[in-house]
Amino acid sequence: MRKFAKNLGWLAVAGVLAGLAAPAVQGQEEGETSSADAFNIPEDITLLTDNNPNKRRATAIVNGTIITRTDVDQRVALVLAANDATEVSDEELRRLRLQVLRNLIDETLQVQEAEALEIGVTDEEVEDTYNRLAADRFRRSLDQMDQYLRAAGSSSASLKRQIKGELAWDRLLRRNIAPFVNVSEEEVNELYERLQASRGTAEYRLGEIYLSASPTTREAVSENARRIVEQLRNGGSFVAYARQFSEASTAAVGGDLGWIRLEQLQNPQLEAVAKELQPGQLVGPVEISGGFSILYLIDKRQIGMADPRDAVLSLKQIALDFPAGISEEDFRTRASAFAEGVTKIRGCGEAESVAAQLGAQVVANDQVPVKSLPEQLQPIMLDLSIGQATPPYGDQTGVRVLMLCGRDDPETVAGPDAETLMAQMEDDRINKRAQRYLRDLRRDAVIEYN
Repeated sequence: MRKFAKNLGWLAVAGVLAGLAAPAVQGQEEGETSSADAFNIPEDITLLTDNNPNKRRATAIVNGTIITRTDVDQRVALVLAANDATEVSDEELRRLRLQVLRNLIDETLQVQEAEALEIGVTDEEVEDTYNRLAADRFRRSLDQMDQYLRAAGSSSASLKRQIKGELAWDRLLRRNIAPFVNVSEEEVNELYERLQASRGTAEYRLGEIYLSASPTTREAVSENARRIVEQLRNGGSFVAYARQFSEASTAAVGGDLGWIRLEQLQNPQLEAVAKELQPGQLVGPVEISGGFSILYLIDKRQIGMADPRDAVLSLKQIALDFPAGISEEDFRTRASAFAEGVTKIRGCGEAESVAAQLGAQVVANDQVPVKSLPEQLQPIMLDLSIGQATPPYGDQTGVRVLMLCGRDDPETVAGPDAETLMAQMEDDRINKRAQRYLRDLRRDAVIEYN
């Protein structure tokens, strides 16, 4: 149950920070469009009732609980504000509204279920969480937080409603699922032995977005999945999109599967495509049993082995700035002279003196993790010996090199212990049951749409 508890502070703003206008899974509502020509509606019409925009009309009624158009509008406004959206097409806005409505329905079902079991969330608990978010996450006072939400076209009530839903869901999982999930010592020991036997083999940290599909919705869901991939390739946040649109239980943690071996995916298709990924790459949609999956490789490592990218380097950067407006020919001449001069440096002890002759500056830093460097430089730095420098890099504004002056290699890791493995196995089983639990709540719900 640790996974649900430790993420609550972030979960309360998860939906707010979701990716803008990503395609949602199409449902029946999207297929019910038709031409209005058959109705012979005149271009100029006279409304016979008052069209008051401030009137609160129900968008859906979930087991008697009303979700108004205002509720949807305020949640949508918060999503748009969080993504600094200034221009949104009508189609994107429509899709976003549909997804927000689905999220509000799920939140309502979660709150209702908790209250029916007499473990509902109190207003005081919601206020406490809201106050912590304002201070810790947004760095605002309560007044400033309320003003920010109002300026965005939303309200504190909208965010508090989401907080209440997530607190209720966490409470439900603690009561109805976690106590009934058991992992035996034999299972843990068996997994531990397999891990020890697989030391040195690859382990992957993957993100997933799963969209369910039936034979009748397959084409629509496939098209929406392709749109999501397109949005992600254009710079969308995988974590945000997973929180908003994934139907897997890992949506609550941004789609993060944690560190796994590919066999744990238990799907040959996903294993094959994930094996070819490099950190930062995306693949999908991949059609699997029951729907479509999008995978993102966050990182990769070897089981039981230290990651060389965890090494901490002592570096000196030698930089030569060029005047503004330099010609291409002058740039190449100066860059070539700089590169030749750097090759004459015999170790870090001569960096300052040679740099002075070149008119360059030197900046030293003794605490630079390899992982903090650009991906292009990481393999180069790992292959350098003490006193060597990278090839020159830069642009019209100047050139520079990094010189390796020392390296503290990471300690060999022992791998997860039995307690950690048991916690991971418990979390995995809780997540799978949580997905079924929410599916059951949806199936049994009485929902009336406006």
